[in-house]
Amino acid sequence: MLPDIELTPPERQVWDAFAEGRWVDLRSGEAEADDPVRGGSWGPERTVRAAVLVALLVGGDAGSSGAVAGLRLAGARITGQLDLDGAEIGHVLWLEHCRLEEAVSLYGASTRTAHIRDSWVPGVEAGLARVQGHLDLKRSVLDGDRLSLVNAHIAGELNLNGTRISTPGEWAVFAGGLVMEGGVFCKNLTTRGGVRLLGAQLSGGLFMQGARLSSPEGVALAADSVTAGTLDLSKGFTAEGTVRLRGARISDNLTFEGATLKGARGGEEPSVVCLLMQATDFDFTVAETPEGAVDLRGAQVSYLYEGEHSWPAVVELDGFVYGSIKMVEGGRRREAVGRPEGVVRRVGWVRRSPGYSPQPYEQLASCYRKVGHDDDARRVLLAKQRHRRRTSGPAGRAWGHVLDATVGYGYRPWLAGVWLLALILLGTLVFAADDPVPVKEGEGAPFQPFVYTLDLLIPLGGLGQRANWYWADGGAQWLAYALIAAGWVLTTAVLAGVTRTLNRT
Repeated sequence: MLPDIELTPPERQVWDAFAEGRWVDLRSGEAEADDPVRGGSWGPERTVRAAVLVALLVGGDAGSSGAVAGLRLAGARITGQLDLDGAEIGHVLWLEHCRLEEAVSLYGASTRTAHIRDSWVPGVEAGLARVQGHLDLKRSVLDGDRLSLVNAHIAGELNLNGTRISTPGEWAVFAGGLVMEGGVFCKNLTTRGGVRLLGAQLSGGLFMQGARLSSPEGVALAADSVTAGTLDLSKGFTAEGTVRLRGARISDNLTFEGATLKGARGGEEPSVVCLLMQATDFDFTVAETPEGAVDLRGAQVSYLYEGEHSWPAVVELDGFVYGSIKMVEGGRRREAVGRPEGVVRRVGWVRRSPGYSPQPYEQLASCYRKVGHDDDARRVLLAKQRHRRRTSGPAGRAWGHVLDATVGYGYRPWLAGVWLLALILLGTLVFAADDPVPVKEGEGAPFQPFVYTLDLLIPLGGLGQRANWYWADGGAQWLAYALIAAGWVLTTAVLAGVTRTLNRT
């Protein structure tokens, strides 16, 4: 215990109240005068040295029988550093409407519940801390340094609702490896600098409704390899900078409903990166179209919800696997697959992915087949082949056009029948209007225009007409040659299309 002579009157109040866990309230009662942002001018009557608080927390009187000791202080200006590095703290720490002149350090400390609410503090260092209850910084202002929770373990909740954190560095919240048994509540959190949660275990979920994260030149939220029950980035969540969820594992819901995603560097960098992310529900019904690209490569979700503004010009979809897609309109959720305009819209969505990759088309076709829309699935696969054609050389593109026009790459085999009927009709009409010349006079079957045309179209014709008649008229003879060539092209295209379809290339 500090000698009595060393304590100022407000410090004496705190010291005497500690044993019984009583509140010491040094506020004036006037809102403007009690604002901790202006607390630098508070005089000696409201000033308490941090050393006094440390002495109480690590070695103060445990209190009389029946009382629970605790430090509860409101409206104080706390000078010096509240340095509790490595301390074993067995008492509640509760500060409200206080101004702390130096950063709080709980590095490696073990403590119960700690509340620093509605206060002003330069920063909080709680790396490797073990908090057996809650860590509560609700509505506090951290100005000048970050909140560090690297490899900390919190048994209760982390409350950052309404907190404002401003740092000149890259990260406002630095919490890689954080282990949370309760939830992380960041509703209406405001940061200048990003939030870093690499590898964090958030079994109670992360709730950032209405949060505003500003890191316009970099990453606003880095949650790579996070394990969480829920990630709620909705209801006005705004990110100036990339939201990065690479390799995140979300057992329930990932939602961006009503979010605004500006991306980094004016949209030059992606707005969202969900590379290899896994989630059950993925709600991407954002408030407005993201300014940067959306990267979903390798992600796996059971249900994808989209809205009118969900997709920017570039959407990386290679390897993205989903069970179903639902469109959200007017608050109602409907199946996106199977709607009248669905195939055109969905193929347009797939084509927002740079370059050519077959997997997004195959995934979409699989989704159509799953709900029994086989015709639509074939339309998607036809679109895949047309996209692929653009990446081929001149010869490949030419042959692709032939396959497309004749059999629709095997997905429209009836086109071959249409071509065949048209050519048969053309040949029959032309050949019926003139008389052919027999190869050998008096030999062979009588000339039949229909059979002769059919014999020309069948490769290696064997109907007895082609070999027995020819035309003196050059035009008719050239038509005969053209029909022979067309027969070979149709046959080859049908075989190639069928083979392609069976192999699903």
